Amino acid sequence: MFAPAVIRALRKNKTLRYGVPMLVNRLLIVGGSFGLREFSQIRYDAVKSKLDPEFEKRLRANKITLESEYEKIKDSTFDEWKNIRGPRPWEDPDLLQGRNPESLKTKRT
Repeated sequence: MFAPAVIRALRKNKTLRYGVPMLVNRLLIVGGSFGLREFSQIRYDAVKSKLDPEFEKRLRANKITLESEYEKIKDSTFDEWKNIRGPRPWEDPDLLQGRNPESLKTKRT
C-alpha cells in the first residue's frame, strides 16, 4: 500500500504526530458543548410541556393552604403523645416498642 519510506516520513512529521491529536481534542470539546446544549434543552422543553387539562383543573380545585392545615390540627392535643423510636435491624421491634411478643405469637397461631 504505502512504501516503508512514506510511513517512516509520516511518523516523523511533527504536525501529524502532535497537531492532529490536538485538533481532534478541540473538535471533541466543541462538539461536546453542542451536545450538552441539546441535552440540557430537553429539560426546559419538559417543563414547558402541557399537563392534561382535567388534571390541571383538579390541581386548581384542590387548594391546600397553610391556614387550612392549621385549622385541622388547631384543636388537637399533643400533651399525651409518646415518642417511640423505630427498631434497628438487629433489634426485636415488639420488645422495643413495649409490646408483649408472647401475646402476639398466640394471636398468630
